Amino acid sequence: MAVLFKMPIDLYRDGDHYTLTADLPGIDPGSVDLDVDGQLLTIRAERTAPSVEGARWLARENRSGSFLRRLTLGEGVDRENISATYDAGVLSVTIPVAEKAMPRKIQIATAQKATSAGAAPRKATAKASVKPAA
Repeated sequence: MAVLFKMPIDLYRDGDHYTLTADLPGIDPGSVDLDVDGQLLTIRAERTAPSVEGARWLARENRSGSFLRRLTLGEGVDRENISATYDAGVLSVTIPVAEKAMPRKIQIATAQKATSAGAAPRKATAKASVKPAA
């Protein structure tokens, strides 16, 4: 029976993208698999236990086996442009915010109900932001 371990992650938004970091010390980068299926981002990795012939282990605290983490992506991310790097045991995944979910300025036009002759309607501006559900 295979045991799946949950890998620790950090996730934050920095301007126009999210950054996810996953700690995967001692894992061969070739065993890391990252995929997106619809709104599901899945990270898989495998760590094999070192085998030392004739050794009698006194302590063995480093986990070996399969690591798995699944995250649901909100509608406000650009799934087509997700990228990842692996350096010194840390997987970094960059998830861009979709253009449609970026904050934008909306013009608001107002009209006076009781306008006098020759008076032009006034225009006002307001800021509105649309935030992705992450």
